[in-house]
Amino acid sequence: MTKVQVSLPDDAEDGLQAFIDDVDECLSSEEDTCQVVRDTLIDLFGDREAWERWQSGKPVSPATRVRLQGYDPCNATLEAEYYAEKDEETFQRSKHLQWLWRQFDATPMADNVDFALRFRQMLANHLFEEAGDNLRIFKGVTFSYGHNITVGDNTVIHDDVHLDDRGKLTIGDRVSISDGVHIYTHAHDVVDQTEVRNYHTDIGDDVRLTYDAMVNAGNHVGENAIVGARAIVKSDVPAHHIVVGAPAKSVKVKPGFEDVAEPLEAGGERRVDDREIPYDLPEDRDTFDEFGRDLGGPVKPHRTE
Repeated sequence: MTKVQVSLPDDAEDGLQAFIDDVDECLSSEEDTCQVVRDTLIDLFGDREAWERWQSGKPVSPATRVRLQGYDPCNATLEAEYYAEKDEETFQRSKHLQWLWRQFDATPMADNVDFALRFRQMLANHLFEEAGDNLRIFKGVTFSYGHNITVGDNTVIHDDVHLDDRGKLTIGDRVSISDGVHIYTHAHDVVDQTEVRNYHTDIGDDVRLTYDAMVNAGNHVGENAIVGARAIVKSDVPAHHIVVGAPAKSVKVKPGFEDVAEPLEAGGERRVDDREIPYDLPEDRDTFDEFGRDLGGPVKPHRTE
């Protein structure tokens, strides 16, 4: 193996683990999540003195006030907040936890790998629908909501990965997701891009998604498969296959798995429609077209890309 065990000095370890345990305990309690996130960020950014000064009624600059208010996720908006089909009640807590995750990644401590991995594992336990043991989630990973994500044990998610979960995203055990990978669970109509369909996207056990690859919504990547760098998955990937290109196509079966894998020409089955997750919008929902267009012309049939 090419990795070795790394540990922090005992005094640093004790302090860092105590901090993780304290935040975990607060998030598990009945305490208001907004306040937990706010207080955690105030202390992480070293702004407790300025906060107390402001709360006591003493003057602070407009910039300081904006900064202090910004620690509270209730004073922030996220892109997913605009998604009309979301479950409002579930999203509120997810938003608070996602704000803590994103702002933690902006602190110097996010580069202290051993500590940061454990902190994100703790947050994933609260945010994801299900988070397996020994997750290694690196810096800059983003989500739509977070609460529609299930991840198995011993999975590694590297820097700057986007896990879209407007639909449902399942990632198996021992999966390796390289830097810059994007996995989607929603797709837009090719005529009216404001019309969205959500899907279940599934990444099987022992899969490797390599650098800058993209998995389109509703596809299944079979166990032990490899998706090559910058490949775009637009149909199912059979187990044990290696796929490359845009769109991704099978070019090889992994050595040693020829007897259990489907034939090389078996790749390319598209079952996206079988994995659609329907939703209804309340008639009184206040929606808008962000482009402000009068579409006109044909908008059917519905086709996604």
